[in-house]
Amino acid sequence: MDNNFKLLSKINSPKDLKELSDDELKLLCSEIREKLIEVVSVNGGHLASNLGIVELTVMLHKIFNCPKDSIVWDVGHQSYVHKMLTGRYSKIDTIRKKDGLAGFPKRSESNYDAFNAGHSSTSISAAYGIAKAKQLSGDNSHTIAIIGDGSMTGGLAYEGLNNSGRFKKNFIVILNDNKMSISNNVGAMAKHLSHMRIKPTYIRVKRGTEKVLSHIPLIGNFFKKVLKRSKSKLKNLIYKNTLFDYLGYTYVGPVDGHDFDELRNALNLAKKTVGPVLVHVVTKKGKGYEPAETHPKEFHGIGKFDINSGEPLSSSKGFSYVFGKYLCKMAAKDENICAVTAAMTLGTGLSPFAKKFRSRFFDVGIAEEHAITFSCGMATQGMIPFFAVYSTFLQRGFDQLIHDAALQHLHVVVCVDRAGIVGDDGETHQGTFDVSMLNTIPDTTIFAPCYFGELKQCLNASAYLCDGLIAVRYPRGGELFKPDDYENNIDFCVYGDKDADITLVTYGRLFSYACKAVEKLKKDNINVRILKLCTIKPINQDAVDIAAESSKIFFFEESLVAGGIGETFGYELKKTGKVYFYKIHGIKDRFVRHETVAEALSELKLDDDGMVSVIKEYL
Repeated sequence: MDNNFKLLSKINSPKDLKELSDDELKLLCSEIREKLIEVVSVNGGHLASNLGIVELTVMLHKIFNCPKDSIVWDVGHQSYVHKMLTGRYSKIDTIRKKDGLAGFPKRSESNYDAFNAGHSSTSISAAYGIAKAKQLSGDNSHTIAIIGDGSMTGGLAYEGLNNSGRFKKNFIVILNDNKMSISNNVGAMAKHLSHMRIKPTYIRVKRGTEKVLSHIPLIGNFFKKVLKRSKSKLKNLIYKNTLFDYLGYTYVGPVDGHDFDELRNALNLAKKTVGPVLVHVVTKKGKGYEPAETHPKEFHGIGKFDINSGEPLSSSKGFSYVFGKYLCKMAAKDENICAVTAAMTLGTGLSPFAKKFRSRFFDVGIAEEHAITFSCGMATQGMIPFFAVYSTFLQRGFDQLIHDAALQHLHVVVCVDRAGIVGDDGETHQGTFDVSMLNTIPDTTIFAPCYFGELKQCLNASAYLCDGLIAVRYPRGGELFKPDDYENNIDFCVYGDKDADITLVTYGRLFSYACKAVEKLKKDNINVRILKLCTIKPINQDAVDIAAESSKIFFFEESLVAGGIGETFGYELKKTGKVYFYKIHGIKDRFVRHETVAEALSELKLDDDGMVSVIKEYL
């Protein structure tokens, strides 16, 4: 038994919570918070959101009977507490590590995880699907979707609410309202929730009215039924005070998400109510750890940090930081340049831009589809929008990239952050699909810089040398190895022994590994040159002709092989009629699990040692 966590170490399943007193539950919550801080300080991960949802998670598992009752987490970065309480406490130190627990819900990991999640706003739709399937099979257990107020800025949440509002079985949506997503919440819904928080009288008005009517002799119950069935303004005044009421939900709240009595009463009421119920729970992000309470944005997703000070142990400036600073420099000279983000101001490096150019900075909430089409609208009026987005989240805007941007030949710049392998966030967050996705879209330019200097050149070219849809993709973290004699180039270049008969073609940060691979091969008397691409779409015909001079060509790319640059370039090579052998090495039809970037690149044979082994194998 872990002597530091006497209660927590005894929780092997939610059943162990059933007999605990409130005093014991408070001690348990304290131990959970201490363990969360300890683990995330070493492994990195999502801290503030998990600290804020401790009491709610504990009470959910005390009142409901999981896994028969299904809990669906939105995004899932707040599920660490849930994992501790569902038989995974002994493995919590492995979270986000290779072969350890995933940082998000994962059905293959536990039957307590009802649905995988890593992206926002999916919980209501998924939970409704689960609930509907239960209804069809005669299962009357409860289905609970837990969604944050930040996720309520995503349109999919409203599609789910709209469709489930007519459901007549046990279905509960818990709105965890901590007043922010990753960045501060924006938009009309944030204002609506704020109004509801400061005026928590709705449910009391409903109950009070029904109670009064019920006590009127003979006619009270009759009037209560008439009122509920009527379409009068009085009925709307009493029974429909929130957006959720109008959508068909019974609204309960706001409830203090750190008060056991309020949580117990609200959840039991929801449990007894037939039909869709929305429980509005107000929590404090980062609760119980002063640095996280004070700086919830920084502690939403954080690397290793010092527990005592809260200071990160690594403060290197990466591509996101350089992007944000340089875009500010560009915007200072050009009033047409503006920046757009989907609730990722801090993560994409746009915090300086947001402060300096408030009128030209737009955080649209967790709404990537809207962000792209919004940017397209601005582009029609002569603005030059730069939409900064993680590669994994750009997937949600594929239709908008085609229909709204490329099809209209609109000048929109998509800055694809976290391109390629991202490491311990795992399958849901790897940036391995953007090249294949963007490469299929006509009238699109794609840049893949390897170094900070190239990133700046690509941003300039995107604003002033290119037209139509442009994507600039760059990795998580900072620059890697750079040869002393390498000069930045945003088209293509041949590096190394230009007379070598073997050519290695690559782009982005893999160039750094390729340089080291070439040196290792040279020691074995294998001479290889590198054809480094920075503009990966459209393919420059001169680059194809240069590559075609080689007898053997090897492509290495940190993305899917299917639809990738190797396939596109290889097709052009075949058209020359000169090439007899080329090999494409990338990610083949698979999702990349959670592990460090170095571990993933090694496993995929995309680091220098991997490149050496692939080339030697095929020579």
